[in-house]
Amino acid sequence: MGNAGLALLEFRARITSDPYVALANWNSNDCDPCKWFGVHCVDGKVQMLDLNELSLEGTLTPELGKLSHLKSLFKLGKAARRGPEEHYYDLIHSSNESEIAQHEENLFNSAHRRLLDQSSNLAAAPYTGGLIIELSSVPTILSSGAFPALPYAKIEQNQSPPPLASHYNSHRNQQHSANDDFENLWKYIFIIIVVAVLVIAIIVILCVWQKKAAKVISPWKSGISGQLQKAFITGVPKLNRAELETACEEFSNIIDNYDECTIYKGTLSSGVEIAVVSTMISSPQEWSKRMELNYRKKIDTLSRVNHKNFVNLIGYCEEEEPFTRMMVFEYAPNGSLFEHLHVKDVERLDWNERTRIIMGTAYCLQYMHHDLNPPVPHRNLNSSSISLTDDFAAKIGDITYGNIVSPITKTTGDDSKKSELPPHADRETNVYNFGILLLEIISGKLPHSEEQGNLVNWASEYLNDKRSISYMIDPTLQSFKDNELDIICEVIQDCIQPDPRVRPTMKEVTTKLREVLGISPEQTVPRHSPLWWAELEILSVETT
Repeated sequence: MGNAGLALLEFRARITSDPYVALANWNSNDCDPCKWFGVHCVDGKVQMLDLNELSLEGTLTPELGKLSHLKSLFKLGKAARRGPEEHYYDLIHSSNESEIAQHEENLFNSAHRRLLDQSSNLAAAPYTGGLIIELSSVPTILSSGAFPALPYAKIEQNQSPPPLASHYNSHRNQQHSANDDFENLWKYIFIIIVVAVLVIAIIVILCVWQKKAAKVISPWKSGISGQLQKAFITGVPKLNRAELETACEEFSNIIDNYDECTIYKGTLSSGVEIAVVSTMISSPQEWSKRMELNYRKKIDTLSRVNHKNFVNLIGYCEEEEPFTRMMVFEYAPNGSLFEHLHVKDVERLDWNERTRIIMGTAYCLQYMHHDLNPPVPHRNLNSSSISLTDDFAAKIGDITYGNIVSPITKTTGDDSKKSELPPHADRETNVYNFGILLLEIISGKLPHSEEQGNLVNWASEYLNDKRSISYMIDPTLQSFKDNELDIICEVIQDCIQPDPRVRPTMKEVTTKLREVLGISPEQTVPRHSPLWWAELEILSVETT
């Protein structure tokens, strides 16, 4: 067997734990140690011991010094109860027995210790006794110093591993796979985290960019100014005079003039039309504190009303230089109900259009009287205060400055005294005026004229005799429905009762009319309301 085989058997004798039985074929009956597992020979001489990943425990033997041709001893593991090193290997070139003993401890404790050249050894601490070692199963491929890594084919020629070596190799492969899977899992987690952070960062940047962009919107660029875009989010906005001046073509597009105000028509870039109502007062000295109080009170009141059959307030403008007090409303392009009933050159309304206007007005008054808290009765309900859209839907409006700048005279026994209180408005008065409005719509006559005098007095003789009701009908109407006319006349009689306490509420009026006319709230609203087009535009800008 020779000295090499005896030295290796002595090394095996000091191994106290061999969990994989890797050294099972190291026995004295086999005269050729080069066939033993982990022993690598060149030309029949033992030159390398590869004890990697065998989890061996025991102490080294000085007999290894007798392996005169041993070039290297490979090991990967940690010394039991010794130091913090987790993974290391020792490569020693020596054939001196005493030197092996002296270097025994450092051989298993130094981390990644290597020779700088083939002929010299690193200094090491003297041997202090037997050292328990553990050879762990961490994968490695070694090639170091003057000793070349052997090709796998040559290794197979020089050794025939025992059957148990395959179990060890299988265990090592499983650990390789587990480690690879663990590393891949962390790679995927890291990639996911990075992608998520990038997506969040992009979203934040886009949000900041959009907020900055919203602040620099040019007037009317999107069809509605930057402030006007907030109309349906934060309430009625305060607008700039310059924006309104641009929309109204330098305030040259005048719709109507009153003693106390001028109404301009404005057009947004998107085609949405608005009505801008400006006071005739051009000096702050002429604008009293009472007027300012009434102006602000009217804006506050109108901003609470939001109904599709109402001329809704969109915004307001107040500036001191030049002096400006304006209110901005949606625009109804078909003029007023008064014009379509009494002006000869204006298109007349048929019966269905008139009943639709009646129900639209009734629904809006019901909303103002019963749905708002506190209620908001109309200041002066008549045919001039009802505007018509392009499809002849009714929109009740209160757009003038009459109750803002004009004091109201009250009969107090002294004609020289004038009250500066706003006009009296209550729900009972609205009901009475609604009855007169119904008379005006079905008859086509003015509320008061020199020809027939007071309309209520003129109609009373017809209302009391159902057989003569048809004589009240506007002669321009080509047809009407008797049952609908009858119920309208009944409602008229209820509404114009001299005693306000016996007049019906608008909810009762609406219910009674709907039972016969059969027109729902949805059928009375404008099919294409400028306000709702504007709202859609606002919402689209806010969304994008």
